[in-house]
Amino acid sequence: MSAESRVETILLMLEQLKQEGATDRLKFENQLFALRAEIEQIAQSEAEREALLSQYAEAYEKLTAPANRIGLYLQPLADSRHLIAQGEGELVALADPKVNPDDLTTGTRVLLNEAYAIVGTLPPHEGGAQFRVIEVVDERRLRIAVDAQGSATRLVWRGPTLSEVVAGDEVRVEPSGRVAVETIPSQETQDYFVEEVPPVEWSDVGGQQEAIRLIRETIEHPLLYPEIYARFGKKPIKGVLLFGPPGCGKTLIGKAIAHNLAKEYSARVGHEVKDYFMHISGPKILNMWLGESERMVREIFATARKKAKEGKLVVIFIDEAESLLRTRSSGRQLNISNTIVPQFCAELDGMVSLENVVIVLTSNRPDFIDPAILRPERIDRKVKIARPDRESSESILAIHLAGDTPLDPELLTEWRGEAECARKALIEGTVAHLWRENKETEFLQLTERSSGQRTLYWLDMVSGALLKSVVDRAKEAAIRRAISEPTVPHGISMADMREALVAEFRENEIFPRSDATGDWLKLIDIEPEQIVSVRPLAGQKVRASKSDII
Repeated sequence: MSAESRVETILLMLEQLKQEGATDRLKFENQLFALRAEIEQIAQSEAEREALLSQYAEAYEKLTAPANRIGLYLQPLADSRHLIAQGEGELVALADPKVNPDDLTTGTRVLLNEAYAIVGTLPPHEGGAQFRVIEVVDERRLRIAVDAQGSATRLVWRGPTLSEVVAGDEVRVEPSGRVAVETIPSQETQDYFVEEVPPVEWSDVGGQQEAIRLIRETIEHPLLYPEIYARFGKKPIKGVLLFGPPGCGKTLIGKAIAHNLAKEYSARVGHEVKDYFMHISGPKILNMWLGESERMVREIFATARKKAKEGKLVVIFIDEAESLLRTRSSGRQLNISNTIVPQFCAELDGMVSLENVVIVLTSNRPDFIDPAILRPERIDRKVKIARPDRESSESILAIHLAGDTPLDPELLTEWRGEAECARKALIEGTVAHLWRENKETEFLQLTERSSGQRTLYWLDMVSGALLKSVVDRAKEAAIRRAISEPTVPHGISMADMREALVAEFRENEIFPRSDATGDWLKLIDIEPEQIVSVRPLAGQKVRASKSDII
């Protein structure tokens, strides 16, 4: 029975009750209440039916309506119009009044109806290709590389979320390829420079007092006393070359420059200035692909400028600089230095206006570095980091044999338990053993052009790295004893240090053959032009022949 028929039946029943009259009033009222409940139920069912019909009609309308197109918002135009990218082309569209204008920013995905009007927005797309920024053209555009070498480039819109972007950054471009919407941290940059280094005080650098004095006067004074330098019209030094034999503390001094310069600079400006130490390995920048090494050089200096503008004190530290900035070739053969050196010089000249950027180069062979790099107003100062003398060797050993290093119980007993006296005796005894000039410590024999002969001993080969290695070897010997006899106290003895010296020079006694002798002489701080031949002495693993002529 339909709802209309049921209502008509109830009304007829009600009329019949009125006509007959009810002898039993209670029975009559019960019948009325029952009829009323049934009428209300019918009305409720009708309301639910209408609601269901309305929902069905709405769903049907949505399902049968045309699908919205998706476009990419580019920029607003005049007369409330907007530039939209849709597919391969672009179009000018109006926006529905219900759409919030603040949601329409470059790179936003928008919904378009059949008339190509903007009727809504969508969340950002999470996909897209990743590219390297070659140049920040202006506030709205970036030039990106579309190949690994950067030889092919194109311009893209700069999304509003890219507030900080510099050349060298990696960006994600949304799928249509028009707008850069996200900065991606570049992992490749970490391959050729390290940002985080532990703080190094000047007291951590053993010896080299004269070199440290020159460095501090050259780099620290212009930052600490700018008004005095301005009065004399003296420009601050921007670059320093640390050169000398390997293992003598050039890298350690570079780290100390960054830490101590930031500390002194903070005291001058009245607030903390963080140091940003860019430790760059020269050989890692060299790349076989054309233009790739130059791009890395641009990235390094772009990062330095960015960090300097953030208020940090930046130290660009380039280790083994001769491998990167080698003297350019004048021949026709392609030489990577012919392009890297000019790029480096241009970037170096662009850093002059920045007060809080210092460039430090290190090299074992400064004669290989292109003269254009080492000229005044670029790398202005050349500081030699020489091999440590006897006094400096003692100070270096004192650093590595710190106060908490366990010492041999017999040595402590000899000095009546005075640990500092025992430690001093251990250091002085080790240096005295190293500084002997006898058959045991002979290393090389040089024949000079003046027909004289010169003998090099252990003391002529000493370096900070060698002394640290000697201490490490002595510690290893003491550790072996402590492991084998855990219940007995053990520590470093004089015998450990002497045996470590012998082992260290025995492992490093192989001298190169004649074709590389000149290079090695430079590395041990001897000018090869004055040497006719080199002969390893007794105990050497490689014998020199008469052909060892330079």
